Amino acid sequence: MCFVGSTTYWSKAVYTFEVQFIELRLSRPALGVAGGAASGKTPVCDLIIEQLHDQRVVLVNQDSFYYNLTAEELTKVHEYNFDHPDAFNTEQLLRAMEKLKHGQAVDIPKYDFKSYKNDVFPARRVNPSDVIILEGILIFHDPRVRDLMSMKIFVDTDADVRLARRIRRDTVQKGRDINTVLDQYSKFVKPAFDDFILPTKKYADVIIPRGGDNHVAIDLIVQHIRTKLGQHDLCKIYPNLYVIHSTFQIRGMHTLIRDSQTTKHDFVFYADRLIRLVVEHGLGHLPFTEKQVITPTDSVYTGVDFCKRLCGVSVIRSGESMENALRACCKGIKIGKILIHREGDNGQELIYEKLPNDISDRHVLLLDPILGTGNSAVQAISLLIKKGVPESNIIFLNLISAPQGVHVVCKRFPRIKIVTSEIEVGLNKDFRVIPGMGEFGDRYFGTDDDDQPPVPVVPH
Repeated sequence: MCFVGSTTYWSKAVYTFEVQFIELRLSRPALGVAGGAASGKTPVCDLIIEQLHDQRVVLVNQDSFYYNLTAEELTKVHEYNFDHPDAFNTEQLLRAMEKLKHGQAVDIPKYDFKSYKNDVFPARRVNPSDVIILEGILIFHDPRVRDLMSMKIFVDTDADVRLARRIRRDTVQKGRDINTVLDQYSKFVKPAFDDFILPTKKYADVIIPRGGDNHVAIDLIVQHIRTKLGQHDLCKIYPNLYVIHSTFQIRGMHTLIRDSQTTKHDFVFYADRLIRLVVEHGLGHLPFTEKQVITPTDSVYTGVDFCKRLCGVSVIRSGESMENALRACCKGIKIGKILIHREGDNGQELIYEKLPNDISDRHVLLLDPILGTGNSAVQAISLLIKKGVPESNIIFLNLISAPQGVHVVCKRFPRIKIVTSEIEVGLNKDFRVIPGMGEFGDRYFGTDDDDQPPVPVVPH
């Protein structure tokens, strides 16, 4: 089963650093659900959407892209084959899907099956989502449409069941005569299924027998989607990059701290919540030893013991915003300081460091809320390694990371771990993270750009 996860390709943003180039495109994962008419495609889509309740999911139906019938075709509408590939405006479908996959809103037409027109009702405005589901009988027929899909699902239902469902649907919901339904089925529906729909079954990554009744298959698909949504494309390139699983809670907190109108009080409150999540996730990557304890019920519980040799190092001054969360999680932890003065966008100069004397014997959590160009991170990590800290003992914690910075750090230090809550689109021409959240230190500490950094605090 092939699924290209949270397929996030990046909008073109080329950044040069030490003769390194990175180009990425932004894209959303798309699922295709195909199968014969009345096979149960819609119930499958509904169940997937229901179980992905904490993700934004949009459903696009191929039926919305039928061509308008001409005046001549309307006079012989019962002779028109709606199950033929030529009945669909595939070019319009491709344009809509491309926009959605690249994070753009799109207007989806509403096809009226009484007038056989798509301009009778106002178009449906569809906003970008985490997951796009495209459903239709022939969505696997055109290779260009297939190539847009991260996962292709074919709903396989017995022909007799599909016919019974179609008779019930067309007679009850559409008021058609049963003889007309059977005539259309034998003349168009069944031949089209045999000639065009069934042959596309071979392109499916997953085949679901019995449609919406197959809850086991749908549960497995949703579990797979959730796993892949938590994996950024960069995580596949760099196995030492970890992006915490996104939920509506996390997305909501990001929305607040990114909003330029958010007050300092709210910014600090929600930034602290996110920082705590990142710190907890980072601690989960430390080595543990097995430990048995006796519970109050005189039972034996087999658990793990925390890593004892640990310290934090904050990059002044934004990194100091992460210290409280680290202290709340690790009682009495030692925290060192590194101050890197920026000389322009590419020049970095280390002007202050105060680290624990035994830092070479410890695992180090490096704290800096924003990974931008990666220059400061390289400087800080290089200092830690120079002080004797093994590269594999460093975990770099931040709230947001630009892909350019991830590229620079992971290429230079492939054995460190980076833990972040979101990957950004990239850097602008001024090397600022976008969409970003502005100058983190100024917003967190309530200072202006002209303020000087605080006097570093010597660690215990």
